[in-house]
Amino acid sequence: MHISLKQIVLLLIMPTLFAQVQEEVDPPENIKSIIFKGPTEDQFPIVTIGESIFLEFDDILANEQDYYYKIVHCDYDWTVSQLLKSQYLNGVDNQRIIDYENSYTTLQPYSNYRLTIPNSNFRLKVSGNYVLEIYNSSYELQFSRRFVVFKDIVQIGATVKRSRDFEFLNTKQVVQFNINPAGFQLINPKKEVKIAILQNHHWPTALYNIKPQFTIGSELVYRYDTETSFFGGNEFLNFDTKDLRAPTSVISHIELNDIYSHHLFKDRYRNEKAYTFYPDINGDFVIRTLQGDDISREAEYTNLHFSLPYTDKIGLDAVYVYGKYNNYGFTDENKMIYNEANGMMEAIIKMKQGFYNYKYVIKRDNGEIELNTISGNFHFTENNYLILVYYRDFGDMYDSIIGVGSTNSRNISN
Repeated sequence: MHISLKQIVLLLIMPTLFAQVQEEVDPPENIKSIIFKGPTEDQFPIVTIGESIFLEFDDILANEQDYYYKIVHCDYDWTVSQLLKSQYLNGVDNQRIIDYENSYTTLQPYSNYRLTIPNSNFRLKVSGNYVLEIYNSSYELQFSRRFVVFKDIVQIGATVKRSRDFEFLNTKQVVQFNINPAGFQLINPKKEVKIAILQNHHWPTALYNIKPQFTIGSELVYRYDTETSFFGGNEFLNFDTKDLRAPTSVISHIELNDIYSHHLFKDRYRNEKAYTFYPDINGDFVIRTLQGDDISREAEYTNLHFSLPYTDKIGLDAVYVYGKYNNYGFTDENKMIYNEANGMMEAIIKMKQGFYNYKYVIKRDNGEIELNTISGNFHFTENNYLILVYYRDFGDMYDSIIGVGSTNSRNISN
């Protein structure tokens, strides 16, 4: 059989054409309070090879069903890499999660599951982007989460500047940074090196495919203005339910039916208000309770009642309660419903006891997401920034990560 040159080329590029980006998958309604972190408190696992990553989640069906985990290695663009599993894992995954216990003396029963990576079944061999996938006993994907493994080879120095674009002077922050190879040889950095910049560990707004602006010796310099800019947003709203029976300053009243209900005071639009600083944890959440010693098993679930006045700014589009508590997902549960009786947008969300950050975002009918229309944009806002440095030498089969840098806008300068 004769195969033409055109057919050969098509066969070679076929995997690239059909490569699928590994997005994070939201869980079904019975799986809640997914905690996924490395050695730090930030719920964004970014570790060196051998460091531990911790996963914890609850199943409110509380029937002790079996869950399995799978590890997928990805390239810079989050498509599955060409590596065989044996090339990035020592051992085997696709194992059952055996560390689980049922809740204790809670009104809402649940099963709490825990997993540590690496473990006795496997360890990771190479750096790069990874996806952890959790399946049920019918091998149906329940949810997935991204994580990053890096080698600390190059040095990154970064700072946050105020935008020089007059249009965005008061609303945007610009990340500027240098990459110092520190003895690591880069032959063709414009092709070998790629970077990703994340604001508050938030993948949907990450910046990619930015080339070095210029080099000084072997140092790569990124001193752009528009190319590495982010809208500042605003500090997140928050509430704390660690004490079930004591309302805090943002909780108007508490009810007890089948489970507790915490009613928050109605929120307001902050886009036209002056910026006011108050500390937040940049969208994250922390599970905690005063009603028990074993936080994972004794923390209660409560119904949180959110309300926001309806205005023409929303129109007929959807409004969501947005935060790390559900991995910034857009689900039926965190979608707000218009209440004609009081003119409010309302949502009731079942959440485990703890301290939570959240804000309100609009999802337009055309799919456009407006993260800061309700909360506003301010260049003063405190944000964390993470810079990931990827490297692929000529002939390599995957994108490794050779350095991680971070900076904060707390000390923003002109």
